Amino acid sequence: MTMTTAANGADPAAIDRLCAGFHRCFSEFVADDDLFAPDTLFDLLPPMWRFQLQGSGATFTTQLRSIAEGPVEIEIVRTVPTSTGFVTEHVETQHTPNGPVTSRRLHLCDVDDGRICAVTTYCNGGWDDELRARHASEAPMVRP
Repeated sequence: MTMTTAANGADPAAIDRLCAGFHRCFSEFVADDDLFAPDTLFDLLPPMWRFQLQGSGATFTTQLRSIAEGPVEIEIVRTVPTSTGFVTEHVETQHTPNGPVTSRRLHLCDVDDGRICAVTTYCNGGWDDELRARHASEAPMVRP
C-alpha cells in the first residue's frame, strides 16, 4: 500500500486503521464497531447506475455480501489522506464459479470524530477472463 502524509497533519495511524478496516469489509463482510458512524452515507456508483444507503457498517457489509459471488480478495493500490479523511483505491477479485471477476474501485471517505461518516465509491464493474483478455489486446497499459 502506498501512503502519502497529509498536509493537514492527519494522524497516519488513524488513517491506516480506518483504511484497513474499510478494505476488510469487502472480503470479510463485517465492520468493526468503531469503523463507521451510525448514520454513514454510502453513495455508490457502479457502471451506469447510482444508489445510496445510509446506516451503520452492517448496512454496508450486508450490501457487499449480497453482491459477492464467491470468496473475495482485495489488493489495496494506494491510500492518500485528504483534508476531510482519505481516498483509497483497490482491486477486488471475486472467485466465482465461472472464474475470477475483477473490479477496480476508488473510494472517497470522509472522517469525523475518528469514524468514517461518508463514502463515495466509483467502480469500473466486474471484468471476467474474456474482458480482461480483450482489454489486454486492445488497450495495453503503460502502468499497472
